Amino acid sequence: MLAYINFPQWLKPEIIPGFPVRWYGLMYLIAFSIAYLLMMRQVKQKTLGFTEDDTLNCFFWAIIGLLLGARILATTVYDPSHYYITRPWLIFWPFRGGRFTGLQGMSYHGGVIGAVIATVIFCRVKKLDWFHFADILSAGIPLGYTFGRLGNFINGELWGRVTVKPWGMIFPHAQRFPVSADWVKELAASIEMKLPQSGLVNLPRHPSQLYEAFFEGVVLWLFLWFIIKRRKKFHGAVISFYLIGYGLVRFFIEYLREPDRDLGFVLQFGDAGPTPALFSSFLNFSTGQILCLLMIIGGVLLYFIRKKQTGGSFPSVEQPSKPQSSGTASHKNAIRKKRKSIK
Repeated sequence: MLAYINFPQWLKPEIIPGFPVRWYGLMYLIAFSIAYLLMMRQVKQKTLGFTEDDTLNCFFWAIIGLLLGARILATTVYDPSHYYITRPWLIFWPFRGGRFTGLQGMSYHGGVIGAVIATVIFCRVKKLDWFHFADILSAGIPLGYTFGRLGNFINGELWGRVTVKPWGMIFPHAQRFPVSADWVKELAASIEMKLPQSGLVNLPRHPSQLYEAFFEGVVLWLFLWFIIKRRKKFHGAVISFYLIGYGLVRFFIEYLREPDRDLGFVLQFGDAGPTPALFSSFLNFSTGQILCLLMIIGGVLLYFIRKKQTGGSFPSVEQPSKPQSSGTASHKNAIRKKRKSIK
């Protein structure tokens, strides 16, 4: 019995072989649809100060900003070859080598930055409360994000580090290693994996895309939707916990995900090990982890700044107004005086 799993051969990036329509693009559409439906559900449940038109328009610009930011950061920060920096007109060109490739390569952190910039500008122009809208949007984002990571899995990309766990998976396009290396022999022996006499071998890896889909997607959504959203005391609380929660979860999952081969570790204080594909130290940090740390810090600062700005409560328009309470008190006093006069 194999102590690892082979990537399903029937799972292909294209929905229909020969047609330039990929599961990854479809997963993006599903993700956007889920985020929009959850957002509209909140708008319809109670008066939030946004019309449905405002919500739809702001959501549209959020998507535009997300796509622009995700693509730009992926083709600049995550591309050390500087191919796109020297050819910026190709960043959004979906063809390469005469073939339709789509826009392969999107950065989550770039998407967050782009969406924030786009929605802040929109809310400023329309004179809407951005923190209010950000709370509504971020409460549903993780559930949609789940499908984005499933798209990564179907593409067989962004695989994890080498593992001996029984659910380790062999991804067909992952880096292979020389069978002559001692660590390769030891690892293969521990999972009873037969090695060829010479050449390279593909080793099982963590399906980190599925880890992220579950923890950054489903678990984080449940936390924000059923706990934070229901208990928040001021606008900006949900987006703060979203930044903190995603940053924390992604930071630790990055230890199981292989760093980008061309980038490696941004900060390295521990044992380098034979290869970055094999976990060796908690003191080595990838680009994704550094960006997640910035997310966590930003989320914490945002939470306390908004708490101080709002006094830890919603605006007075969402609470019973003072004239109503004073009117009730004066009505009670009038009743008391009337009773005394009758006596």
